[in-house]
Amino acid sequence: IIEFQEFEDDPDKLNLRAPIITVMGHVDHGKTSLLDYIRNEKVADGEAGGITQHVGAYKVDVGESGITFIDTPGHEAFTQMRARGANVTDIVVLVVAADDGVMPQTIEAINHSKAANVPIVVAINKCDLPEANPSMIKAELTKYEVISEDLGGDTPVVEVSALKGDGVDDLLETLALVAEIEELKANFNTNASGYIVESRMEVGRGNVATVIVTRGTLKQGDFLYAGQAFCRVKSMFDHNNKTVKSIEPGSPIDIIGWDESPTAGDQFVAVKNQKDAKAKAEENKTKLKEHDNSSFSVETRVSDMMKLLQEGELNTVNVILKADTNGSVEAIKDGINKLATDDVNIQVVHSAVGGIVLSDVDLASATESLIIGFNVRPDSQARNMAQSKGIDVRTYNIIYELLDDIAEAVLGQMTIKTEEAIIGMVDVKTTFRAPKVGVVAGSIVSEGKVELDAKARLLRDGVVIYEGTIVSLRRFKDNVEVVNEGLECGIGLSDYKDIKEGDTIEILGEVEV
Repeated sequence: IIEFQEFEDDPDKLNLRAPIITVMGHVDHGKTSLLDYIRNEKVADGEAGGITQHVGAYKVDVGESGITFIDTPGHEAFTQMRARGANVTDIVVLVVAADDGVMPQTIEAINHSKAANVPIVVAINKCDLPEANPSMIKAELTKYEVISEDLGGDTPVVEVSALKGDGVDDLLETLALVAEIEELKANFNTNASGYIVESRMEVGRGNVATVIVTRGTLKQGDFLYAGQAFCRVKSMFDHNNKTVKSIEPGSPIDIIGWDESPTAGDQFVAVKNQKDAKAKAEENKTKLKEHDNSSFSVETRVSDMMKLLQEGELNTVNVILKADTNGSVEAIKDGINKLATDDVNIQVVHSAVGGIVLSDVDLASATESLIIGFNVRPDSQARNMAQSKGIDVRTYNIIYELLDDIAEAVLGQMTIKTEEAIIGMVDVKTTFRAPKVGVVAGSIVSEGKVELDAKARLLRDGVVIYEGTIVSLRRFKDNVEVVNEGLECGIGLSDYKDIKEGDTIEILGEVEV
């Protein structure tokens, strides 16, 4: 929506800067513990008080230029920023628990990193546990083309314990070495620009934004804009809460002086005066309003892609694949690989078991991919975001129909499908038995409406486990024809009893999409 500025600098004016690191990994594998250890033991470096508050980014004094860590919610934030053109991360640290192995979010983090062409350093955590098996982890990672140096690959792997701090110094030294090889440079002697990591309101300080400077030197008194916000830099605080007057590329800083909170992922740019900063922010506000009054069209995006394929200007179809079982994923990937031609390659950017979620849509936006679902559905957040971004999400329950559509895409002949429209979404809160009906789903209508005799699809964690008809619909003790959004109801499904609390029911109709 708001295009980020790109800058070209004379190579002779570039100097080495600190690398910017994002830490990713499966939940409970120790990402937060590792970041906490580095922040508490390495950043404060024994200064009184240390750091107690949450900081969005901080810098460690290692190597020639130091190392900057971004503390974000993992690959979702990484890909959201990248989808908008903010290629902030230089190196990804992939945390894998030595006692657990490669898990779904591990695979997702690998695929997101590879899609962005960002080098990976693996930190095998919890190596202090008796059941730790680093060799098993290394072997598992080879299945995803992450091959450690001792197995003949080029991925550095470091064994650590975030709890005890074992191996953390080795990890930091490895990151400094990778950064040296990457030759990360920036122009220090120009107007500053970079990206917003997070923003918040603080008592006594007003709107505060944590930013990473990627180019130029940011100074107190500079005028900035970022998205719809603008700022005269009143003061800047580093990760030790100390006031600083200027900050160089590759470094994080907290900025005070914003007229409103900028959005995480926005690019900030320094301009010559407040008038220019305010004008750019107002211009961006207008662009966003215009975007809100229009929408990306899936039809237009698919049509444009097919035209480029037919004209030979596009030679790769990117696909994100989600399915109900590992067997389905492998069978479909195998089928897709056979459809590639000499002229058009098919790249499965990411594949996994489970429903289609927001991070899939972000990755699709960043990589211009189709999203393919087999016996799975998007959740409401993913569905709405895909619609607003014009991302083509296609769901199937027959493999050959899925492969036929991909084959048409390769030929540049794929068309918009006729699909069942979702006219309502229902969250199952409890279940109980009722005479004549059997198991009833005590539910609340979260979107749209529910109609008696409508087609319905029961989802568990995004996976389709039943398709049929609503045969019973009640409000309290009354049989009803329709229940609208926000109301509670009891739903009975035809010939199906295995309904559980936490399930979702989609209510279906038919429209062209």
